[in-house]
Amino acid sequence: MGRIRTAGLLREGVVTPGGETTMTRQFTPDQALERYTKERRSDLSDSTLYNYRSNIGQFVEWCEYQSDIEYINDVDQFDISDFQMYKRDDDEVADTTLYNVMMALRTFVKWCESKGLLEDIAESMILPDRGRAARTETIDTETADDILEYLDTFEYATLKHVLFALMWDTGLRLGAVRSLDLQDYHSAESYIELHHRPDTPAGSRATPLKNKKKSEREVNLHEWVAELIDDYLHGNRIEQTDKAGREPLLTTKHGRPARTTLRRHIRAITRPCYYSNECPVDREIETCEANSWSTASSCPESIKPHSIRRSAITEWLNKGHSIELVSDRMDVSPDVLEKHYDQRTEEEKRELRRELFEMD
Repeated sequence: MGRIRTAGLLREGVVTPGGETTMTRQFTPDQALERYTKERRSDLSDSTLYNYRSNIGQFVEWCEYQSDIEYINDVDQFDISDFQMYKRDDDEVADTTLYNVMMALRTFVKWCESKGLLEDIAESMILPDRGRAARTETIDTETADDILEYLDTFEYATLKHVLFALMWDTGLRLGAVRSLDLQDYHSAESYIELHHRPDTPAGSRATPLKNKKKSEREVNLHEWVAELIDDYLHGNRIEQTDKAGREPLLTTKHGRPARTTLRRHIRAITRPCYYSNECPVDREIETCEANSWSTASSCPESIKPHSIRRSAITEWLNKGHSIELVSDRMDVSPDVLEKHYDQRTEEEKRELRRELFEMD
């Protein structure tokens, strides 16, 4: 099979046994989804069709931000896996919801295979566990303080130090932290700006925000976080400019860090053996499979980036800030905040009300 261009449209050229070349049409992900829903309209109920379009649409939207995916034909097994990890680690999505998304996507992939647009992907897809309604993994204030104290002592103003401090103080999503440019940070006033930047030239990475333009806002920082960022900029930040002429706030020697890189940093620094030199599950630290940066996620006590966000939101609520103010700061609706983020017990809520009402 080879690729040729005809009338400006990239198509797949398939050589038949007779030596002739047949053409397989190319569709963008959005065009493929539109064709798929039209074909299924007669055999699916309106509600099922709506759910399919909504679930598969999340993958189609994700494809728009991948520089190496122009047509649905460009998708491979790794893209499917990357999308699943993106949804699992960066979105406030229940496991059952993720399962439904991936089930719908597998049905769509099978249809693409039946049309010759994809090959041998659907059967290799590994569906996520659907047993849990919602994740409840959190990190408490004392643990966060222990991590920050360790970083402050041994890895002050490094990339991982600034990353954790920003996530704990602001409750930002991992993608939002990654999206920050140097010009988005305002040292004198101690705040950052968040901008939805989905467009990018070839070869560079887009930095969209989850709720697009609605996620754009200015977020105040505590003074200690601003001082930490200042010291990072003056000492450890590597000067980088991407192909779009943007200067990332957080950088590596390769440029703006990928989500995977930031995710691994969070997983690594939240291992108890990292910041306390102790293992609560009685593993031998030196020989533990999770004792390296690249394998840290296999530690049962390490924390996902989104759990840092969830815990930070709970901490702000515990300090007595209103749901409306926290909702605005963290870019999450009050309803979703109460359902998926507020991890306080009824006793904690009652004690907080007693304190705020000065009932002692």
